Parts: sequence; structure tokens; C-alpha cells
Amino acid sequence: MPVSDAGPGLAGRARLARYAGLLGAVLLTVAGWLGGALPDIPPAGPWRAANAPWALGCWLLGTALLVGAWWSLRRGAPSTRWAYLTAGLWLVPLLAAPPLGSRDVYSYACQGWGYAAGHHPYEVGVAAAGCPWVESVAPIWRDTPAPYGPFFMLLAALAATLGGGLVGTVVLLRLVALAGVLLAALCLPGLARAAGVPTARAAWLALACPLVGVHLVAGAHNDAVMLGLLLLGLLVLVRLPGKPKALMVAGVLLGLAVTVKATAVVVLPFAALAAVLGRYTPRGLLRDGGWLAGGVLAALAATSALSGLGLGWLAGLARSGDTEQWTSPPTAVGIVADYLGEWAGREPAAVAVTRVVALVLLTVLLVVLFWRAWTVLRALNDVRQRVRRLAAARPRVTLHAAGVALAATVVLAPVFHPWYATWPLLLLAVSATRTGWFVLPAAVATFLALPDGTSLARYTKAPGAIAMTVLVVVLAARAWRAWRRGRLAPPAARP
Repeated sequence: MPVSDAGPGLAGRARLARYAGLLGAVLLTVAGWLGGALPDIPPAGPWRAANAPWALGCWLLGTALLVGAWWSLRRGAPSTRWAYLTAGLWLVPLLAAPPLGSRDVYSYACQGWGYAAGHHPYEVGVAAAGCPWVESVAPIWRDTPAPYGPFFMLLAALAATLGGGLVGTVVLLRLVALAGVLLAALCLPGLARAAGVPTARAAWLALACPLVGVHLVAGAHNDAVMLGLLLLGLLVLVRLPGKPKALMVAGVLLGLAVTVKATAVVVLPFAALAAVLGRYTPRGLLRDGGWLAGGVLAALAATSALSGLGLGWLAGLARSGDTEQWTSPPTAVGIVADYLGEWAGREPAAVAVTRVVALVLLTVLLVVLFWRAWTVLRALNDVRQRVRRLAAARPRVTLHAAGVALAATVVLAPVFHPWYATWPLLLLAVSATRTGWFVLPAAVATFLALPDGTSLARYTKAPGAIAMTVLVVVLAARAWRAWRRGRLAPPAARP
């Protein structure tokens, strides 16, 4: 419904939110030009730039306005069309900003340049490859191999070849990221309707989130491409389950998402559940999931062969944990354990241990989530009017389980960057009934990166690690009590 028909309270709040967010986007663009991740200025820290006070002031006020505007309508925008128009309006000034919140786009540019020049991006870093733009890359990533899949390497090489120079390459990489966001935007209404979620709320939570505009678009992160392919593949599944050709197409799309960033592999088991048509049985899962798996493998094989890079990119994933920041809960717990060990006169090197424990826990959680979704869907086999109800329940159960799986991946990963929060955000926006538990962390994460890419976690290591560890302990205790009381038991399917 139009804003004028949404009631005077909502109409006024929506109008205020639209223009407050637009002002915030403009201020962030100004902050970017005053002290953002500009290509000709090597990273030197947020406090050393000549315009640092103005840049930081515009960044803080702009971020607060954007987050406040998004938060104020978290329960739903006046209409889906209004949500799309407002989110698009906020993107306009951000498209004119230099890279914001990260220097990763310069790594993409150099990796693409090196690959186009004949260097193997999974064997040498951008400095060793002789990239002419290496001074713009964050120092920590100059000597590390690329951790991204072959499909994205092909896109980066194409951008570096057609761009001509660094600025042109960055512009093309931003357009690639924008295309990923637009692809996701096209899929959101269909996924939300299939899961029984209001499309206006889903569009607002997913597209107007400041993390999307600031990091996925202005920061030109390849996560945008991964999410666009992921959502399109899932939309094909929920629209055409059990159809072999459609399952192959969906598998190819999901496989391409994996060959951008390996994180997308977490969604594949839940996509297999969405692929099943009719009764949920092991035979049906193997049959329909097999077609899906065929498409995924075809995409992996094709991109590996076309790029000539094989699967060497998997080795580069191990280097993504080179940084230690308290924004990752397992890393924060390890940091605090190291502090306690030093106080006791020992050197426990606990960060590596807590990270391994977290990955083991993540594996267990993913298995539990899959089994829980499978159990709920199996229970629906015996419900009267099974076909109609199963068709309605499948998207809701599978999409929500996939979103929770991505949320668990973000929480338990060795490192966390603000844009990682967009992984579960888009899936939960189209499937979750309760939103506060993932909307609030996304709002907080928006404040963690300064315009030039500096993480505030670098300046708050000790207090941040302690606060995060306390939060982990509190949440773990609450989860344990809830489990003891039976609150975490899988919900029964409702007839």
C-alpha cells in the first residue's frame, strides 16, 4: 500500500526514515572522500589523515542516521514498492563514494590483474605477482594467495582487463557487486511469498540494511555476487522442486555461488531438502538431491576447467584467519584465555584451540539443524491435505534452517567482518518470524568499520574480548537452561 494509505503514524515515520537515511548516505559518501579507502592513499590509520575529524564526524553521524532509519521500520515498510524505492534512493550517493569500510576491492583488482597477466592467484600473492596497484592493498593481504573461487577470479580478471587502470577496475568490480545485489533484490519477493513472510518487511530488512549499501555496494565485496546467485538458486528450487532440469539449473547457480566464496557450501544440504517434491523419504532426498548435486558439481568442474586454476583456491582459505579480532566469538574467548595464561605465567596459545573447538561445534550444529529440518518435514508427510501443506511448509522450513546455518557459521568462524552479517540476513529476512535476534547484531556491526577500512576492534582488543567472552558465557548458560527445560526440542509439525 502507498505511504498515504499506511496510517498517519507509519506514514510520518516512513517519510522521516526515508530522508534521514538519504542524509546518512550522503554524509557517508562525504566521509569516504575525506578519509575513505582512496586508491592513491596507502592505509595509514584513521587518525592521521588531514581531514580526520571531519571524516570521522561525517562517518559517525551518517552511520547513526542510516542505522536509525533502518531500525525504525524493522517491523515492516509501508509497502514493498516503497521499500525498494527507498533502498534504491539510499544507494545513489553511495555509488559515487570511494570504497568504504574496507580495502578488499583493491585486493580483488590486484588478484584479477595478476591472473590476467599469467600468474597463479592461488600460489603467489599480489606483491610477488608485481601488481602495479599493490600499494593500495592492505599490507596484511599483499603476500597471501587469493581465497576466492575460480568464477570470481574470472570476473576479477575481466574487470582488470577491461578497466584499464585501478579506478576503472574498481568501478567495474562495484558494478559486479551491484549486479549481485540487484539479482538478490529480484528474488526476495518470490522467496518471501513462498515462506509466508510479508514481502515489504523482507525487502526492507534485506535491502535497506546499511551493511548492504555501505559494504556490499560501496565496498564492492564479492559477497554480493555470492548472495545473488544463492538466492536465485533457492528461488528456482522453491518454485520448481522435483523437476530434474530445474534442479540442475539451481545446482549450477548454487555451485557458482560456492566458486565465488566457499561459505555458500553451508546452504547446500538445506537446498537439497528444498529440492524434494512430495513425501520426504530418504529415497526422495537422494533422487532430487542427486540432480541438484549434479548441477553443483558441473559448475565446480566447468569453472575450474575454464579458469585453469583447479581447486587450489581451497588452500587459500586457511589464510583468512591470519588476523585476530575479538569480533569473532571463538577468537575473543581464546584471547581472554591467553590473557589469563599470561597472568598465570604461561603461554597457552589458546586462540588456535578455541577456533578449532568452534569449527567442531559448528559442524555439530549444522548436522543438528539439518536433522531438525528433516524431522519437521518428515512429520508433515502424515498431515491431512499433505500436498498443499507440504508445499507451503517446505520453503519456510528450509530457508529458515539455511539462514540459521549461515548465522551459526558467522558466529563460530575464526574471523568476523561486518559484511559477513549479510550472509544470514538476506535468508532470514525472507523466512524468519522473529527478527530482533539478527537485526540488532547487523545494526551493531555497521559501526565496526571506519571509512578507510580500519576496524574499531583493533583499538578495543582487551575490553572487546572480555565483553564478547562474557556475552558468550551468558548466552551459553541461557541455551543450556533452555535445553534442560525442553525449549530447544524440535517443534512438532502443526496440522
